[in-house]
Amino acid sequence: MKYALTFGLRSIDLIGLWLAMLSLRILLGWDFFESGLEKFHGENWFMDIQDKFPFPLSLVAPEISWQMATWFELLGGIALVIGLGTRFFSVSLFVLTFVAIASVHWPESWMNFSELLQGYVFTDKGFGNFKLPVLFLGMLLPLTLLGPGRFSIDHWLRRKYLPESLGDKEKPLQVDDRYLQNPVISSRV
Repeated sequence: MKYALTFGLRSIDLIGLWLAMLSLRILLGWDFFESGLEKFHGENWFMDIQDKFPFPLSLVAPEISWQMATWFELLGGIALVIGLGTRFFSVSLFVLTFVAIASVHWPESWMNFSELLQGYVFTDKGFGNFKLPVLFLGMLLPLTLLGPGRFSIDHWLRRKYLPESLGDKEKPLQVDDRYLQNPVISSRV
């Protein structure tokens, strides 16, 4: 019984190495791509909110900001789905989402913390609507810190072109499979 439970949990852990990050990448990639597509086919409304952009982005011309946001969302969305440049695009889209929260989704004014929390919703009822972008930030964080997962072009490129270790060739760094639920860096014995 103990063996069956251990085997089952280990199997789920191994499947998670493939599917967990893939699901985050697909969900985020699709949504960012759709947002970029709307900007690509839509009118530039950044001129109306340029003064709300955080410094130094408020100094960038609205047309340049619009083009940067459009192309980072389009290319970043595709890159996330296929797992190419995942950490770069995760950080880029994190910054883009932070700017969107500050300039579009954050409430105009709030007097106390409870009023601010009224903006943690999906629809704006006068208190902002920053729930979805905050969820996106939370979803981008594991992609930034842990990478794209095994089912990605990044993983394939890394295995093909980067050495196993950064230091001693006799004791390369690796993830110890015994601790998949709590990955640790260890060296071969």
